[in-house]
Amino acid sequence: MYILNITNPNGSALPPLFVKQSICTIGDSDNNLVNLPGRKVAKVHAQVEFRDDGIHISNRARLKPLFVNEDKIENFGPLTMNDTIMIGDYYIKVTITDQDPNDKPTSKPAVNATEVRRKTYQQWQQRTHQAVKKQLQQPAIDLEGENANADIYTVVKATVAEFQDLPSNVDPNKLIHRVHAEIVGYGAIEPLLNNPQISEIMVNAHDEIFYEENGQTKLFVGTFTDAGTLLTIIQRMVASTGRKINDQFPMVDTRFGDGSRINAVIPPLAVKGPSITIRKAVTERLTAQHLINFGTLSPGIIRFLEVAVTHKCNIIISGSTGSGKSTLLNVLSSFIPNKERVIVIEDAAELELPQPNLVSLESRQPNADGTGAIEIRDLLKNSLRMNPDRIVVGECRGGEALDMLQAMNTGHNGSLTTIHANSPRDCISRLEVLSLMSGMEIPMLATRTQIASSIDLIVQQTRFPCGSRRITSISEVSGMESGNVQLGEIFSFHQEGVDEQGKIQGRFESTGFIPTFYESLRTRGIATDISIFQ
Repeated sequence: MYILNITNPNGSALPPLFVKQSICTIGDSDNNLVNLPGRKVAKVHAQVEFRDDGIHISNRARLKPLFVNEDKIENFGPLTMNDTIMIGDYYIKVTITDQDPNDKPTSKPAVNATEVRRKTYQQWQQRTHQAVKKQLQQPAIDLEGENANADIYTVVKATVAEFQDLPSNVDPNKLIHRVHAEIVGYGAIEPLLNNPQISEIMVNAHDEIFYEENGQTKLFVGTFTDAGTLLTIIQRMVASTGRKINDQFPMVDTRFGDGSRINAVIPPLAVKGPSITIRKAVTERLTAQHLINFGTLSPGIIRFLEVAVTHKCNIIISGSTGSGKSTLLNVLSSFIPNKERVIVIEDAAELELPQPNLVSLESRQPNADGTGAIEIRDLLKNSLRMNPDRIVVGECRGGEALDMLQAMNTGHNGSLTTIHANSPRDCISRLEVLSLMSGMEIPMLATRTQIASSIDLIVQQTRFPCGSRRITSISEVSGMESGNVQLGEIFSFHQEGVDEQGKIQGRFESTGFIPTFYESLRTRGIATDISIFQ
């Protein structure tokens, strides 16, 4: 949330405008959230976007300029209180705040009923745990027996039933379930784990749990009793995967049997207390049609990508964390013909490919004495001896990037991988940096030449503040010029604002650029649909 302080052409200050939306447009049209009438202002002149790192502004007018601090810009951010935006003869300053200046002050601060309820449950969970702990120490209860789970539940239920002063806003059954789940299961997050609509669970501390549902991040009302209880549950969870976490190894990355990824960090590394992040495995395998229905891409783009995968283009999917790179990689990998032998290499096995001739490899973390680690790079080198037609790497995040480039450039065409980057140009830079991490002293020009000759397409995927995921650019790597890798954009996504629910609106467009490999297919007599580039 932020305030736009606008000065009109006459030098008068307009009433401060409090903006709650993550994205708003500014222009002469009444359809904009901020309407600035004037002949020097385009119908949709600029777009202001609230991102994780602050507020950014971009020019939406083709023929009329946008200025920040008297400099003509196309994109600028993050903005500060000292930056001045100029649109036509209007001057605008931005202030980040959660307080609407138009709200009337109240004599008493509003009481957050949800927060009070969370704290109340947490207090009663602590009291119940203390009482149950004494009961479970009795020799009559066998905590290792077959009926231990039922016996513990009975003890918890009886303990809660004895409370005479339980508040009316505390549900006894919910209290029983939470305490029992903390003793034998995964505690407060069990409802989140069992909810198929929730894709990610983020425990920042024992009393601070967030989850992602339908692309939106929300605060969970439940809490763990205390930091010690959360630590015990994390150790139980990690142990179920055959790993351990303790003071000597306070960080672990592993997965459940269903493919859900687990990352846990405990003190002293985690300052606020034990923390755990769970990315749940998708129960339904997503297809290209799902992505079209979600608005991630258009039918024309998916037809283009299917041709690219089928005819062995080397493709890198670029994007930020949570932008949907792995999902798109899974869909593109399904286009690989069944007759080909595929080697899949991942840190944590997530991809589900349908090809019958498939080998799936997973890296290994070091054991208790710090030895025995098998890196992605080791698996990638070994895969070259396994007679692969295709190599699919879940993510390049280190020196294996150089090995991947060499594999693409030595006859293993049609390779697929993902990388963390914010744009196709950033993807090239990131590949250069990762190649340096290989430890081999290769001149930068040689690295760039390798990139230019190895990669065919870069697919950029973006996650917007509303939770929507879109392919925002598809570019062809078209060679080298003056020592720099050249890119030719084929498709792009043009944002046109947001709807009433705050969801991103826009359209996919072709730039008119026809990729080189399409021309190659035509010369070989393979039918291609050129209309998608018009």
